[in-house]
Amino acid sequence: MQIAGSKSPQRQRVRLAAFLIASAAMALLPFAPAVAATLDQVKASGKLLLGYRADARPFSYDEGGKAAGYTVALCEKVAETVKTELGLSAMTVEWVPVTLEDRFSALRDGKIDILCGADTATLERRKEVSFSIPIFPSGIGAILRRDAPAPLREVLAGKPAAGPVWRGSPARILNKKTFSVVKGTTGEKWLAERMQRFHVDASVSTADSYDAGIQQVLEGNSDVFFGDRPILLEAATGGSSASELILIDRLFTNEPLAIAMERGDEDLRLIVDRTLSRLFRSGEFRDLYAKWFGEPDDSTLAFYLQNALPE
Repeated sequence: MQIAGSKSPQRQRVRLAAFLIASAAMALLPFAPAVAATLDQVKASGKLLLGYRADARPFSYDEGGKAAGYTVALCEKVAETVKTELGLSAMTVEWVPVTLEDRFSALRDGKIDILCGADTATLERRKEVSFSIPIFPSGIGAILRRDAPAPLREVLAGKPAAGPVWRGSPARILNKKTFSVVKGTTGEKWLAERMQRFHVDASVSTADSYDAGIQQVLEGNSDVFFGDRPILLEAATGGSSASELILIDRLFTNEPLAIAMERGDEDLRLIVDRTLSRLFRSGEFRDLYAKWFGEPDDSTLAFYLQNALPE
């Protein structure tokens, strides 16, 4: 497998040819179904382009110049299915690094065929891209320094205050604090809404990445960093500064993650969902999950079985 930085001229020509053929066919057959553009391109070029973020550990990250992570492993299973269903004796898989800012536009522009990261499937994002069935039960979490005041930790964890309780005390504890969040994520919008709803007088600092957000907390420039809890969990347990951080044992939202594809490409989405559904029902999935998150409990396995689609 290779890591590529941009769309090749050959892939551009294949995409243009597929578009022209589809346009001609639609002109002759006005009521013909839409062409499965991505699969046509893959079959013609013998190449599948998989996008990944290098800053979304443990879902997708760069490891010695190679894409790695939980979602990367799922997409490798999808690639195997694509190769089999298209009847390709040889198919190249190219891993294309994308950023938080350009990951969805990379799909729209044909620079990647599938986005293998840590993306929440929202109604707003469905205006731009299509999503697979859920691949992980995620949500917004909070991380702070281990020496943070106990009242702040208790409020974030949803626990009753240890001292005297008075009306509005949670908001008072949060007032004058500085919160940080990665810009352009669902967490940014959620935090703004919560602060307005509960009339919290605090400052918000946006970070360009999860690493930058963690660093703001470590340096004391932010009291709390909000983000996808599984990514925060990696920093709190496996990062170099794990001993200085504490992750609140709470999900503030329910935001299952999913694999993204170009909007309207139902044939590709069918292959992705079929691959995931069969994998979630297999004994192989337990070991794949455990590699990044530890042994799954019964509730976790139930999540995947409930989201797997029947044949």
